[in-house]
Amino acid sequence: MKLIGSLTSPYVRKVRIVLAEKKIECDFEIQSPWTEDSVVPDYNPLGKIPVLVLDDGTPLFDSRVIVEYIDNVTPNNKLFPAPNRERTEVKRWEALADGLLDAAVEARHESQRPVASQSAAHLRRQREKIMRSLAFMARELGEQPYCMGTPMTLADIAVGTALGYLLFRFPDIEWGQAHPNLARLHDKLMQRPSFQETLPKE
Repeated sequence: MKLIGSLTSPYVRKVRIVLAEKKIECDFEIQSPWTEDSVVPDYNPLGKIPVLVLDDGTPLFDSRVIVEYIDNVTPNNKLFPAPNRERTEVKRWEALADGLLDAAVEARHESQRPVASQSAAHLRRQREKIMRSLAFMARELGEQPYCMGTPMTLADIAVGTALGYLLFRFPDIEWGQAHPNLARLHDKLMQRPSFQETLPKE
């Protein structure tokens, strides 16, 4: 298998963490979807990363599809429960974390536009989504050691990836002070090699 992505994309990082937790070897081809010579559209017509290219050449895209596929490749270190209410809750956590990331990425793109072209209202809406999502995560986590109680699941990987992206791109959002339980979860996850070795970098 081959994973196509960048070192800064949080969606790619989520997949890399799952691959590491599942102990699955996978080639990693660094590609930006924004360059004119990018090969990403050759694999994903949407022009987005990550893309996981299977051994038979089939491309899988959207990180949620990819991580669920990877979790089913081997029985070790299962990150998704069997299909039931608990599995739905894990996927709800992932949808929330990915939604926070969608807002954060959109806010970053807007902030990179020329100042005269930026929409203050659009930026405000995205940051409000981020703040509401953080508050919801903190309420749902409570004093549990992990999002689903125990053990660690894909929910924690998704949330940890989202929190890590905020640290990387939005250091002004001091979510750790506002939500110390999220900070404790992130600190615990950062003790894992899968998180340490995939820290985003330019």
